[in-house]
Amino acid sequence: MKNIQLIGLLLVIIGSFLPLVHVPVIGNWNYWKLDHYLAIICWVLSACALFGIVNNQLKTVRIFGILLIILFIFTLIAIKFQALDYFSFLPFKSWRETFAGVVKLKWGWFIEFMGAFILVITKRKA
Repeated sequence: MKNIQLIGLLLVIIGSFLPLVHVPVIGNWNYWKLDHYLAIICWVLSACALFGIVNNQLKTVRIFGILLIILFIFTLIAIKFQALDYFSFLPFKSWRETFAGVVKLKWGWFIEFMGAFILVITKRKA
């Protein structure tokens, strides 16, 4: 089952370099362009999961897989709040929400979550 866990970990790492958010005029952003600290946390959690995979510690891999999922959810919430805050200079709330809505999530999140879920749901051989 190490191979499946390694594929999940590889998906998380590759997903952090794929487009995660599209900002009009600026373009696509990956994890590093979103926030350096969140990208570093993602890679550190991935390294800890790799440690668990190499040492055949299923519980460690699951814990870090869950922590990665929590980090991704936190990042998604932070993106929405940041987009609303970025347009806070607009006088009406409906305008802020409309302009914040132009910041779109991209397909890289699917790869990120899929890799983290693979880390969590993989079971040992009987």
